Amino acid sequence: MQLIIAALVGILTIVLLIAVAKLHPFISLMVGSFVMAVCAGVPYDKAFSSFTTGAGSTFSGVGLLVAFGAIIGTILFASGGADVIVDTIMSKTPMRLLPWAMALIAFTVGIPMFFEVGVVILIPVVLFAARRAKMPVMLIAIPALAGLSTLHAFIPPHPGPLAAIDSIHANLGLTLGLGLLVAIPTVIISGPLLGKVMARWVPIMAPEQSAAENAEQSPEHRPTFAQAITVILCPVVLMLAASVVDLTGQSTTAWGRVLAFIGTPLTALFLTSVLAMVLLGFMQHATRDAVNGMVGKSFGTVAGIVFIVAAGGGFKQTLVDSGISDVIANSITESAMNPLIAGWIVAVLIRLATGSATVATVTAAGIMAPLAANLSPVQLALLVLAIGAGSVFFSHLNDAGFWLVKEYFGMTVGQTLKTWSLMETVLSVVGLGCVMLLSLIL
Repeated sequence: MQLIIAALVGILTIVLLIAVAKLHPFISLMVGSFVMAVCAGVPYDKAFSSFTTGAGSTFSGVGLLVAFGAIIGTILFASGGADVIVDTIMSKTPMRLLPWAMALIAFTVGIPMFFEVGVVILIPVVLFAARRAKMPVMLIAIPALAGLSTLHAFIPPHPGPLAAIDSIHANLGLTLGLGLLVAIPTVIISGPLLGKVMARWVPIMAPEQSAAENAEQSPEHRPTFAQAITVILCPVVLMLAASVVDLTGQSTTAWGRVLAFIGTPLTALFLTSVLAMVLLGFMQHATRDAVNGMVGKSFGTVAGIVFIVAAGGGFKQTLVDSGISDVIANSITESAMNPLIAGWIVAVLIRLATGSATVATVTAAGIMAPLAANLSPVQLALLVLAIGAGSVFFSHLNDAGFWLVKEYFGMTVGQTLKTWSLMETVLSVVGLGCVMLLSLIL
């Protein structure tokens, strides 16, 4: 009972510090880990030992991958590659199919880019397209937001899925493949289909002057569509190829070993970063200093995310070393609750309390980690996806993403709740439904 109380006190401390005191999640997770360890009976002078061990291992396993993902996304944006993809798809799309095209654009551009960067890129496009087609903004905005948010929840190299994969030791390639299977129907339902309904609820039109006119101009030399899409798909193909080699038992052959090596997450993202520097940088006549500047700029965009994920790893390790996670896992096992549903519920509760999808993912993964030892590789991957689905449930006033969307589209709080918040909830529930369906089939 003492350990359960310690866990509740630790989580409550984190929630209060983030939601009430408005303290940064990194500090909140660190303080919550200390409080939980002390309440669990760990001497105060050793209360940070597990935290530092977990933070260090999580940084080595996840931090480097997030950094390479940031490099790829930043170069894609700065080189004009993202603009080329958007322009190419938009130019070949009939007006009536604009919502579907926007979902496709968000789904494609969002693979290597973090949610906030994707929003900054796509909002001017959404406003421009809505004004040109004389359509309600939400008809096009919801598909775009659904595409970005779905990838943020389910697909590596986004930090939440990476942290969960590292925490419960799931196979990254397998999680990526299953994540794509879950993401496609989730985007369709929570994006273009739901957008039709929300456009009637909140029928706002794009303003005459939008951010599109003031958007930063793309470089003079822009990459081709083929070059940009090659960079985006490269890590996906490499990691999926490594998973196929592993699943087919070819990892001991000469070519299998090569594919397994270049398909490991670190190698795949490193090679893709180099490819992005060459295809989108040097081949577009960018100078060495310009390319190095893009790389350096990318680190600043993810520093906060990396430290939050590392702190989440420290919190997870404190749960494990103190024995709290075993107690929670045993309670879930004895209750006969499906671990996928349990992981989703835990993530939902933390998401509602803290407002952070990343904090919800890393904390829920730490709590569910002891159950991982009894799960198959497929079930481990599905557990990561279930936790990811729960991490985006009902974004509301304590979520920075809520205010980002509200301000960009000029909506009231009520309108944002009826559109963005409800879309996130539908996305979360549909995502869980797809995960449960896959668990019955596989």
